[in-house]
Amino acid sequence: MTRRSCVIYATGIVCAHLLIVGIALVVAQVFQTMIHNRLKKELTLTEASQVFESWKNPPPPVYMEYYFFNVTNPEVFLAGGKAVVTQIGPYTYREYRPRENVTFLENGTKVYALNPKSFVFVPEKSRGNPEVDILRTVNIPAVAVMSELNSYSFLLRTLVSMYMNSIGVEIFMTRTVHEVLWGFKDPLLTKIHSIRPEVDEMFGLMWKKNGTHEGEFVFLTGERDYMEYGRIDTWNGLTEMSWWSSNQSNMINGTDGSVFHPLLSRKELLYIFAADLCRSIHLGYVEDVDVKGIPAYRFAPPHDVLQSPEENPTNTGFCVPAGDCLGTGVLKVSVCREGAPIVVSFPHFYQADDKYINAVDGLHPNKEEHETYLDLNPTTGVPIRACKRAQLNIILNRVPGFPKTKHLNEIIFPIMFVNETATIDDDSAAQMRTLLLIVTLVSNFPLLIVGMGAILLIVLVVLVCRSRQKKNEVKRIDFTEAFHSFTTAKDETAYTQVSDKPEVEPSENNYTNQPMRNGSYIAMSPVEAQKC
Repeated sequence: MTRRSCVIYATGIVCAHLLIVGIALVVAQVFQTMIHNRLKKELTLTEASQVFESWKNPPPPVYMEYYFFNVTNPEVFLAGGKAVVTQIGPYTYREYRPRENVTFLENGTKVYALNPKSFVFVPEKSRGNPEVDILRTVNIPAVAVMSELNSYSFLLRTLVSMYMNSIGVEIFMTRTVHEVLWGFKDPLLTKIHSIRPEVDEMFGLMWKKNGTHEGEFVFLTGERDYMEYGRIDTWNGLTEMSWWSSNQSNMINGTDGSVFHPLLSRKELLYIFAADLCRSIHLGYVEDVDVKGIPAYRFAPPHDVLQSPEENPTNTGFCVPAGDCLGTGVLKVSVCREGAPIVVSFPHFYQADDKYINAVDGLHPNKEEHETYLDLNPTTGVPIRACKRAQLNIILNRVPGFPKTKHLNEIIFPIMFVNETATIDDDSAAQMRTLLLIVTLVSNFPLLIVGMGAILLIVLVVLVCRSRQKKNEVKRIDFTEAFHSFTTAKDETAYTQVSDKPEVEPSENNYTNQPMRNGSYIAMSPVEAQKC
């Protein structure tokens, strides 16, 4: 066997083995299963995992942007006209949210933690100074008192109305943004506090929320099942709430929005428990996006999350008391706001009924600025970018006994909305890209083997073709040589004149008298020789 043949046979054997092994590994998904199992083991809330420290102290900066609706014509509105509002802000604060008192429970399958939040004003990301800017908005304490007294006697309501007039309490108030946001001493609440000490005399939309937490959480670590990674087991010791009118509505589903299980699918719904909304919501897949070179799935609340019970019967349980339902796009949360007529929605009533948008001039809902969404890397489940947007509103209506409300028709009045944003930092993004590259290489290693086998197959075809070409050339050379030999032999039997002298006509005397010259003729036949 020649060296060329040995090379061809060796290439064929290696090629066959690579193709067989590679295709088998692709079909069996051995490497993909191996790397997925590794991810499921590493992405857990355990001290030995790679993500535990970033879960305790999230590195991406979180910013809270507060926007307020300033009322420009309160007198016209109180007289029965249409309110006009202008949006001011944002007033941006950096949010710090380290987890504290982290304690593992039940052999590491659960973890207890508090999540206090603190806020620091960021002037360079703000538009205005909250301690200077003046805001005219609804006097929420006054409206809350009137709403609470709605079930009491007309005489009591009248007396309270007279007292409110005596201390100058109006339906609209004028305060600095800082006071409305972080608290001020309200004269009406101060009077109520003297009678009922449990009522706080201070009021602010974020009063007592700077440096405090939203409750005690117990999370599942994902040690038993990767699908349970980060899921809330209990909140304030509860496995379900008791505010709403159905068991389904009271369920505490999903995570707190900071982590999700790995290996996400576009078809699944993701659940988040939002303590500030007093309920769980779900998010559905929207589109594929790219954030700092990291592939991600965008999930957002679908239209049915805040749909009216008439359109989505599963939301009937959020009507409290039962049957007291609002329209699409709004959710009344009085049950967890000490009875105040507070309503939440998306900013500018995005995805809400037109009647809420058209009730006030100055609202312009759009998807780009007012949609809530999460961009999650599907392999790891890590949030790459998040925008949580929610609006706070209050119900204003006519209350008998309070003359200042006599021209009001029921309206959901916008107060402010918040845009909570976070994007993965550059260092974490670089680490994530490296991790995803490793995962991709390991998962696609069988394809690399198949590719090498395909390349060797091409080399094998080239070698075989060249080998056949060489053999054909050898055969052609042999045939040419044989043909040349045959032609030469035939030419040697031909008559060839050797002498340059002119031919002399032979005569009988010449043949008899002169001896025959050797070499004068060649290849004479025996017959011719006898004739001579």
